[in-house]
Amino acid sequence: MTILVTGATGRVGRHVVDQLVQRGAKVRVLTRDPAKANVPAGVEVAQGDLLDIDAVRSAFQGIRTLFLLNAVTGDEFTQAIITLNLAREAGVERVVYLSVIHADRFVNVPHFAVKAGAERMLEQMGFSATILRASYFIDNELMVKDAILGHGVYPMPIGSKGVAMVDTRDIAEVAAIELIRRDQAPGKLPLETINLVGPDTLTGTEVATIWTDLLGRTIVYGGDDPSGFEQTVASFLPKWTAYEMRLMAERYVSDGMIPEAGDVERLVKLLGRPLHNYRDFAAEIVRAG
Repeated sequence: MTILVTGATGRVGRHVVDQLVQRGAKVRVLTRDPAKANVPAGVEVAQGDLLDIDAVRSAFQGIRTLFLLNAVTGDEFTQAIITLNLAREAGVERVVYLSVIHADRFVNVPHFAVKAGAERMLEQMGFSATILRASYFIDNELMVKDAILGHGVYPMPIGSKGVAMVDTRDIAEVAAIELIRRDQAPGKLPLETINLVGPDTLTGTEVATIWTDLLGRTIVYGGDDPSGFEQTVASFLPKWTAYEMRLMAERYVSDGMIPEAGDVERLVKLLGRPLHNYRDFAAEIVRAG
């Protein structure tokens, strides 16, 4: 049987496809524009999006296992609900769902609340699911590298509690491992939740110190007030997105994104290698100029 991957052209999804192919899995991707899919040889491409009922029904034909990744959009919850209903209709019960850490706690942040709702749906409808609760992506830092390199400021208001940023390559590899485990299982496996975190829980000041060390000049932390951050984001993204990011930043400051005991060790054991860390990612950016 074939594994269906949604969000396959994004930062996580493309790595998931690569990891699955490397492991010999049969893969189909659902994408709006097949010409831009750029998938490995042998990967099937289905055209459509998660609100195109006919396209999703067609994409589910011959599928046993689903990787569900919803982009953060205004209709994200509708996409998740419809896709899971269509999966059930097609007899697809094996699911790996990309959620977010603290989805059940940060309920005032729209895309956290959405993912908490989708998690509940997976549980209540009896899917054989792995819920992957990812922390803040390390490669989100590409959005702020110009401020760091050009202005000497680390502008993300992540606070002093600490955020365990995770590399998208680690997310994707865990997803692929879980997809294949569920796909190859002789029967239904119980629902499981895995926190996806990085090896280091860093504060805003500690992140600025890493950049200072790597660049050999002072990089300052921009502080915990997210209002300026919201205004900056609103200059290149929709205002509702900027406001949502502000709400998320406020939770970074008040709560942090802190792993539970054993999370890092569990991931290292699952992957059989160390997790990618923030300093190495930042060093790659510095080398690239």
